[in-house]
Amino acid sequence: MLRILLKEINSYLNSLIAYIVISVFLTGIGLLMWVFPETNVLDYGFADMETLFSFSPYVFLFLIPAVTMKLFAEEKKTGTLELLFTQPVTDFQIVLAKYLAGLVIVIFALIPTLIYYFSIYKLGQTQGNIDTAGVIGSYIGLLLLAGVFTAIGVFASSITENQIVAFIIAVFLCFLFYSGFGSMAAIDVWGSGSNFLDQLGLLYHYSALSKGLIDARNVVYLLSLTVAMLLLTQVIVSSRKW
Repeated sequence: MLRILLKEINSYLNSLIAYIVISVFLTGIGLLMWVFPETNVLDYGFADMETLFSFSPYVFLFLIPAVTMKLFAEEKKTGTLELLFTQPVTDFQIVLAKYLAGLVIVIFALIPTLIYYFSIYKLGQTQGNIDTAGVIGSYIGLLLLAGVFTAIGVFASSITENQIVAFIIAVFLCFLFYSGFGSMAAIDVWGSGSNFLDQLGLLYHYSALSKGLIDARNVVYLLSLTVAMLLLTQVIVSSRKW
């Protein structure tokens, strides 16, 4: 499993995908936090990182599928997927290795944003006037959300050999799970069931975590959805062996 994980990470680092994703993410979030007049911290007047945690999920909706679209689709198109089945690893270990490789690239993109935290920490009218505990909680929520998006992207890549199709499916599913349920819940036809429908969406749980409140129910939901998508991917991958 470790060999597959390292191979996938090296594959990313030897191509432009990882560098493009990291550059686009940091540039986009950097412009939103420091340049654009409606969202930048300097004009906002408060020492917080709400801009980062509010807009990152929408950037991830497109960037994470771009990272994951090749994980299985490329292997199937080139015919090298069968070689993985000859390795002394289980199907789930193969899925998990590819998932972790994609997640590592996303984490690489997030790490430089810590510079934003230290910048705001120093720029506060009273130095250090930032809710550090809240920022830590928000980062945990963002990492969990990225984990779900990555799992969805891996699943999408497993059901097709076309990377563009995998990208489109992943974007659609990520959007549906993130804000689709909340949007449907806002339609005044569900009655008392609207609250339940809203809670099925990722936005409900991520919003709670992004306030810095680590509720076990939100964490369990995000982790459960991640595991469910990985298990579905395993089913797809295993079925193709036959």
